[in-house]
Amino acid sequence: MGIWRKLQSTNHPALIRNFPNGPNLSIYSETSFTSTDGLRLYARDYPPASGPAQLPVICIHGLTRNSSDFEEVAPWIASLGRRVLAVDVRGRGHSAHDPDPSHYNPMVYAGDVIKLAHDLGISRAVFIGTSMGGLITMTLAMRRPKLIAAAVLNDIGPALSPRGLERIATYVGKGQAPRSWAEAADYTRSINECAFPSNTDEDWHKWARRAFVETDAGQLAMRYDPNIAVPIKAGQVKPSSMMARYAFRRLARARPTLVIRGALSDLIEPEQVAMMRAAAPSMQFAEVPDVGHAPMLMEAAAQEALRAFLDQVD
Repeated sequence: MGIWRKLQSTNHPALIRNFPNGPNLSIYSETSFTSTDGLRLYARDYPPASGPAQLPVICIHGLTRNSSDFEEVAPWIASLGRRVLAVDVRGRGHSAHDPDPSHYNPMVYAGDVIKLAHDLGISRAVFIGTSMGGLITMTLAMRRPKLIAAAVLNDIGPALSPRGLERIATYVGKGQAPRSWAEAADYTRSINECAFPSNTDEDWHKWARRAFVETDAGQLAMRYDPNIAVPIKAGQVKPSSMMARYAFRRLARARPTLVIRGALSDLIEPEQVAMMRAAAPSMQFAEVPDVGHAPMLMEAAAQEALRAFLDQVD
């Protein structure tokens, strides 16, 4: 079942909002588990508010991100009565780096999520996948469809805009280590301001704390293995494929599926949304104004869509 350690956190003012029953200041427990190939992996576990038992939610982050991306939306969902697990995909956050960069792919990541669910005794869950996390969710629909009760794909789909992929390729695994937290905030702003034009200085500093970690030597380092870029550099990430389209249809035609898009997104554009709607007419859709790739899911439009969607899932 992993190793658990309770974390008390009372200094997150961003969490003290939008909670109908007040914030849960115990926030989360930590768990670690071992992948089938021996890597030690990590997840945050947010306890549900009291009430009738409901299916848990598993949140999976984007390419260069980690579980801290959900540090606001996860307790909000937990306040609605659902246990929430937010994973650090291998090579990110507190999870171990993989010595074989070829393992940085959705099929392997999906296997890790299956192992987490197995170790925690979870047979069905609602999945929320941001960007790469959505690709992992679609892969799960092929590998372990019964595990998915419903799915939220946050600014991702089976077909991607080459414009967004080209932008992402310009920074993944690149860049020099910042010399201060101010430089780290400036860096996060430089690569993300196009998607979050309304972010404040405080927002960028918060983002930097999620994206970087201070090492024992007092230096700042990204919270991901630079080798996650190896498959991208090798041309293994395509705008679309027959397999991706099949995986999406297998998910969205068989399970309740909500697609959330940032209105400014350069990765999922109207063309890709139209394709998804044609492939899965029952798919639900919501658009978040004034943000791009990818919404943080605490925006009003995202919360409204998430609440309504989760209300449909037992």
